[in-house]
Amino acid sequence: MTRRIDLCTTMKYGVYISNYALQGNPIKFLELAMAAEDAKWDGFFIWDHNYPGKDELIADPWITLAAIAAHTERIRIGTTVTPLPRRRPQKVAREVTTLDILSKGRFILGVGLGGPADAEYGSFGEDTDLRVRAEKLDESLAILEGLWSGKPFSFCGKHYSIDEVIFNPRPIQRPRVPIWCAGTWPIKAPFRRAARYDGVFPLGIEDLQFDDYVNIAKYVRNHRESMKDFDIVLMGRSTCDAEKDSWIDEFAATGATWYVEVMMGDDFDGFLERIAKGPR
Repeated sequence: MTRRIDLCTTMKYGVYISNYALQGNPIKFLELAMAAEDAKWDGFFIWDHNYPGKDELIADPWITLAAIAAHTERIRIGTTVTPLPRRRPQKVAREVTTLDILSKGRFILGVGLGGPADAEYGSFGEDTDLRVRAEKLDESLAILEGLWSGKPFSFCGKHYSIDEVIFNPRPIQRPRVPIWCAGTWPIKAPFRRAARYDGVFPLGIEDLQFDDYVNIAKYVRNHRESMKDFDIVLMGRSTCDAEKDSWIDEFAATGATWYVEVMMGDDFDGFLERIAKGPR
């Protein structure tokens, strides 16, 4: 039975693809992104794994997104999500700025702790401790904002230290490149972090339900002055059947602003066919 809803948001639609899909072939990612633009999707987002723990063939999302930025004009692009604790924040600041300029202001940065920790961190001798990674994530976010300001900036934290520097050029977008923070509901700390930025990418130990999104939106709202210009991302797999896909419209009533179509595996032709049909 379909719930009676009062739509209060305009849903945008994106492709959400694993960077170890398509045998890690960046050319195929580029072809899908160009097809998504032609078919009037609103965004194309790539996972940011480096070593999930097996023998996957993996594309670097940052170089792939640079190619996509240069061959598209309209769709938003970004990482969903980049594990900032395994990156140098100053390097990410430079990469994001360059991609934002290259895409003419279309980049969205998704961030999180990343996992699996033993593979993505431990395999390379990096700290797997959850608390340490959370501290590094928060410090990295503060550093990104400071470096993107174009003003003199220094930082002294528990994990990072920066002498006074001025990072130029600045990204195109103001007041900053949008930042979406990932979090596993119902763990609350990542959602408080997300409330300080521009969006949340909710994950769940199990599939998140309608009521979970209601509670997520309520929780974030309680930690922000306004939900204006704040994104809540919904992921799933649709059928292109309006009745079967009505659940997407229902979730818009919770405050979800983006729906992203999950694509994993190596079915390039199937992905291309789905994208060509358009978002709905």
